[in-house]
Amino acid sequence: MTPETTTPERVQTAPLLVAAAGERPSHTPIWFMRQAGRSLPEYRKLREGTAMLDACFNPEMVCEITLQPVRRHNVDAAILFSDIVVPLVAAGIGVDIVPGTGPVVAKPVRTAEDVAALPDVTEEALRPVARAIGLLRNELGATPLIGFAGAPFTLASYLIEGGPSRHHERTKALMHSDKPTWHALLDKLAGITREFLRMQVAAGVQAVQLFDSWAGALSERDYRELVLPHSTAVLGAMADAGVPRIHFGVGTAELLPAMREAGADVVGVDWRLPLDEAARRVPGAVLQGNLDPALLLADFSVVEAEVRRIHAEGKAAAGHIFNLGHGVLPETDPDVLTRVVELVHSLEP
Repeated sequence: MTPETTTPERVQTAPLLVAAAGERPSHTPIWFMRQAGRSLPEYRKLREGTAMLDACFNPEMVCEITLQPVRRHNVDAAILFSDIVVPLVAAGIGVDIVPGTGPVVAKPVRTAEDVAALPDVTEEALRPVARAIGLLRNELGATPLIGFAGAPFTLASYLIEGGPSRHHERTKALMHSDKPTWHALLDKLAGITREFLRMQVAAGVQAVQLFDSWAGALSERDYRELVLPHSTAVLGAMADAGVPRIHFGVGTAELLPAMREAGADVVGVDWRLPLDEAARRVPGAVLQGNLDPALLLADFSVVEAEVRRIHAEGKAAAGHIFNLGHGVLPETDPDVLTRVVELVHSLEP
């Protein structure tokens, strides 16, 4: 089915998009962060011998990996197979994804001169991702496709630290000791992120998610002063794009009101905060979440009880999109994910 034969009305009545708009869907929609890959044997077979970033710039491979969980689990949305560093790589910044470690930066960015030397991202460099989205729209029909990007703070942390960090010490030192350089860096990254998301929407995604994976390392005061303006610059620029904007971070229970202020239509909640309490903190917001991914390795009786609890607590919000509180763990049994989807679909929305 091509985008031309998939009517806008069919896509707009998809449960995920209905719930994101704060309206009552036919069933509670569900998808999983990191559903594209990770736990699926068909993903591991396809990726064998292909580096992560090479896969992210291979349109046919991106299309197939993105479709795999939709076929297997019957989830209510596909999420583009990619990585938050893809727009940095496309811009020509030296980043590699090292197995077992994560993104590693060839030359960390720690001075005003380093920031000034950062390149912009071009439409041509992002063309393989746009091509993958086009292929996916031909395959997905009325199933929504979620695009995503990393938020400026999380991208900045990788660039400053040189890779993953437990304490983000260099990042926090720079953001407090040299605020002009800090804001210049986040302004640059916000621009790259905006272009990446705009390209995805133009190519055909029907929702976007901004991942601020490391924002939970910050106090609310620091977040509001030093991060919020730049996340707002990204999400605010997407206000007229006509797609729901999801904002998610890990360990961000104390930041949820501020994260919503950045321009979120849907606020993602990790597993640490019950959804009814999250609904109290961001009244009127549509929420996404929030099953602990580790519990998927427990007996299914445990999983079922947690799913039912979370589904019930989600009714306190203006709308609820069921998800995990973070990404699928690689050791998760795919059959458990399928059973969770079936259970959520069976519950009254």
